[in-house]
Amino acid sequence: MKDSPTAHGSVKSYVTGLILSIVLTIIPFAAVMSGALSMNVTVWTIVITAVAQILVQLVMFMHMDTKQEEGWNFMSFVFTLIILGLVVGGSLWIMHHLHLNLHIG
Repeated sequence: MKDSPTAHGSVKSYVTGLILSIVLTIIPFAAVMSGALSMNVTVWTIVITAVAQILVQLVMFMHMDTKQEEGWNFMSFVFTLIILGLVVGGSLWIMHHLHLNLHIG
């Protein structure tokens, strides 16, 4: 039994995903190490690039789209976005309250 051609990605999609993942890792690392941005901008840079990296990995490496398997990939994608929103939102909420409670002055 032969796999369908759409079951796996091409070398081009894997290389594109790898390059995007590397760029989305370097951006927040450079923002933190340079210290040139304010704390709020740095945090939002980290959050936005983290979410973008998860989306890149889901699409480029796990091949999630709305066309295959009668929409189950799309349902999994929506579930992933909901869990991602809960984890990122909850983490930011916890860090904000820790900052308020530990802030002296």
